[in-house]
Amino acid sequence: MYARLQSIADTLDRFAELTGRLLAWLTLGMVIITCAVVVLRYQFQTGSIALQESVSYLHAIVFMLGAAYTLKHDDHVRVDIFYQKQSRRVRAWIDLLGTLLLLVPVCLFILLESLGYVSDSWAIREGSREAGGLDAVFLLKTAIPVMAVLLLLQGCAQLLHNFLAIAGYPQPEEIHDIHDDRYG
Repeated sequence: MYARLQSIADTLDRFAELTGRLLAWLTLGMVIITCAVVVLRYQFQTGSIALQESVSYLHAIVFMLGAAYTLKHDDHVRVDIFYQKQSRRVRAWIDLLGTLLLLVPVCLFILLESLGYVSDSWAIREGSREAGGLDAVFLLKTAIPVMAVLLLLQGCAQLLHNFLAIAGYPQPEEIHDIHDDRYG
């Protein structure tokens, strides 16, 4: 059973890793587009609302869809005055309860509450309020429930990892540490 649960958690981790690494390329796109906007404005005295909006869209997408990648790497804001001094098992309990009592309810709330909002936007194919803006606001709003689902999937991986740690099974990073100590 350990191997099966670990395999599921690892698969979910790999998915978050893949999405995070793919999304990281969008930041390069933001930089390039921002440079283009600046060059157009100051060298050619022209501008593009669509280009300016695309930077905002890309930023929102990276922020929302990259949240699961950030969770996987434990890079979210945490008050760890007491946390860091605890044993692996106590930290696993804290993380498990935090996931069950905070992450999962918030993600479910965001998912359920955003569905109508996104559905309404799709129904009218909502576009930019600005003349010359992007006609894809409905696509941007779709990132809200997608973010919730990605966070829920990574939350499931975290739950599995923490459950296995509480049960006393070594985590992949602990196995590597043992291997490094023996052979490093």
